[in-house]
Amino acid sequence: MEEKQVYWKDRLGRPLRDLRISVTDRCNFRCRYCMPAEVFGPDYAFLPRKELLTFEEITRLVRLFAVGGVEKIRITGGEPLLRKDLSRLIKMIKAVDGIKDIALTTNASLLAKHAVLLKDAGLDRVNVSLDALDQEIFARMNGRQFSVKRVLEGIDAAEQAGLKVKVNMVVQRGVNDGQILPMAHYFREKGHILRFIEYMDVGNTNGWDLSQVVSKREILAKIHKEMPLKPTDPNYYGEVANRYRYLGTDQEVGVIASVTDSFCSSCTRARLSANGRLYTCLFASEGTDLRDLLREGVDDQVVLERIHQIWSGREDRYSDERLSATHLPRDQKVEMSFIGG
Repeated sequence: MEEKQVYWKDRLGRPLRDLRISVTDRCNFRCRYCMPAEVFGPDYAFLPRKELLTFEEITRLVRLFAVGGVEKIRITGGEPLLRKDLSRLIKMIKAVDGIKDIALTTNASLLAKHAVLLKDAGLDRVNVSLDALDQEIFARMNGRQFSVKRVLEGIDAAEQAGLKVKVNMVVQRGVNDGQILPMAHYFREKGHILRFIEYMDVGNTNGWDLSQVVSKREILAKIHKEMPLKPTDPNYYGEVANRYRYLGTDQEVGVIASVTDSFCSSCTRARLSANGRLYTCLFASEGTDLRDLLREGVDDQVVLERIHQIWSGREDRYSDERLSATHLPRDQKVEMSFIGG
């Protein structure tokens, strides 16, 4: 196999640094912006176990992506903690040469049970999805009547286990926009970084409407009025969040503004679905099957060359196109629950 090399770059000069791996398409929540219950109902056909990548197959792909420059891995879903023995996968990935950071995106409903195991296996960080502190609003959004208390207990358990914690809140106008300030106050006091996310047109089932988007400018203005903010430089190339500090403190808050302030020009992320399809954009229509390639028994060099070919041919810039278009540039997009956020 090739030696570790300079980052592979796509046609727009963007390096490959991050790989987001979905380990399951199942979730115990039914959030309206991701897996609305009327679509993902009791009879919905999720992937059978045999179609999922095994941990060994995932680790093999991670090792090959690392050759192309990937240093950061994010485990996603669905809800990744529904995948049995996930800590074993974390441990396997941690042993891959070149991987410097492993994160997990979760709704935290099962996190309290697994936090110590995950940390011991080598997990560095968790990003917890939480869209409201108000129980009624939260239950309505998650579609399954899960309690805020359970999520907050998961966050506390992760912190106590030594994991770095960030909290993500998707903001929808008329749904949970009244929770912006309560969330900002609460997590500032707790010392966890909060990221507000503009409601995005991911997938085809969430009924996305531009009028429901609360813009970065609106979010920041609302917070700044009560708790003055100061812009902060990015931590690294390709960081998706615009970062701010509360004036006179080290406490941080951020906004991910894919709709009103595209960051396509510095996107360094590839995504791997639970059944082994490689996607080069969150808003992609199609992915490339790597699972069957692995199961055909080809050697690493063949797989490596295929991945390199896909990334070097990448031209995706959907959010840029959306900003400049009078209509949405792509009618069919992969569901977020299939490839993670």
